[in-house]
Amino acid sequence: MLPFLANAAVYVVPFLALITVIVTVHEFGHFLTARAFGVKVDRFSIGFGRTIAAFRDRWGVEWRIAWLPLGGYVRFAGDDNASSVPDQDDLDSLRKRIVAREGVGAEKRYFFFKPIWQRALIVFAGPAINFLFSIALFALVFATVGEPIASMKVADVMPGSPAAAAGIRPGDTITSIDGRKYERFDDLAAYVQDRPSTPMHLTVSRAGQALGMSLTTGVANEKSPAGGYIQIGRLGVLSTQTVRREGPLRALAGGTVMTWSTVKRTGDVVSRLVQGRMAWPFQGFLGTATITGTITKQAVTASQVDHVNVVLALAVPFIWLCAFLSTSIGLVNLLPIPVLDGGHLLFYAYEAVARQPLPIAAQAVGYRVGLALLVGLMLFTTWHDLQRLQVFHFLGALFS
Repeated sequence: MLPFLANAAVYVVPFLALITVIVTVHEFGHFLTARAFGVKVDRFSIGFGRTIAAFRDRWGVEWRIAWLPLGGYVRFAGDDNASSVPDQDDLDSLRKRIVAREGVGAEKRYFFFKPIWQRALIVFAGPAINFLFSIALFALVFATVGEPIASMKVADVMPGSPAAAAGIRPGDTITSIDGRKYERFDDLAAYVQDRPSTPMHLTVSRAGQALGMSLTTGVANEKSPAGGYIQIGRLGVLSTQTVRREGPLRALAGGTVMTWSTVKRTGDVVSRLVQGRMAWPFQGFLGTATITGTITKQAVTASQVDHVNVVLALAVPFIWLCAFLSTSIGLVNLLPIPVLDGGHLLFYAYEAVARQPLPIAAQAVGYRVGLALLVGLMLFTTWHDLQRLQVFHFLGALFS
């Protein structure tokens, strides 16, 4: 029993810590921007459910830690509407109650009576701080451990690989692939890995001459940290890589480039997914927990075999993963689904054009549809996580 609990803790505890940090940062973006505009805030909670500890600051904000560590939330005063965008009737009723209770002018401290542009900025601040957090985390790694720099010049070509068959030689410099120019070899490698068994056209520079070459990427089965195996594309070229520790400004610039590269790659993956040109690539809670568990196990092994401090062995991969997940959560929250920040921004766009909030009936429908879409997406992703982890195969073997 004890080994089982210890193994479960390796997967669950790091995952919960990671998600709680990222979501709390997201909510802190909402909170800071709201306070900057003078919005009255009732509560900032880390975790959900029953309170473990709490205190109230001089501005009347209740800071609390709850027992279920799956992120957190910020609650503005008067926020009792599920979609957080009341219609005009609700606004009139809410204004009267506030004036009767707190006096004329008190309603100006409430989120719903702020100008549209302020409300939009408060909502957008959540995803925005996720992107800034990613930049800061990447920059931290680049400034301390160093940034991996891979040359676009080919150092070696694997025999029998697609690159060898196409005539690529050591010393060639890859200048473009399918018309896309890359400055980072990692970005080029990511483009290829997402496209197994796919025809491509490369342009290389050899002795000052530009040469065009066509090839079809190879296919390699690689073990995924999220469980199971995935097929990735391969060219069969190697590049020389160095690690360079950056100064603060260059580290921030590198963090910005890395975050933007993550956004672009995600958009590219979604586009190919919609076109039916690749299998479902995203991980849900189970897949992410598997990744954090794999990283933790690798760090523990490194500490035992190589006598590396387990905290140091965990730090860099967890910071790296946290940066990628923070970018992902920022992107997901910008989707135009009513229960997400992007949905609120959609409602504000309507309000700006129509000069009044969306009717409550339409909001309720949008909220239900959005919630159904979100739950459906989570279930679909969890199904793929279970398939990737071969849970159904394991259960089938038990009862066969």
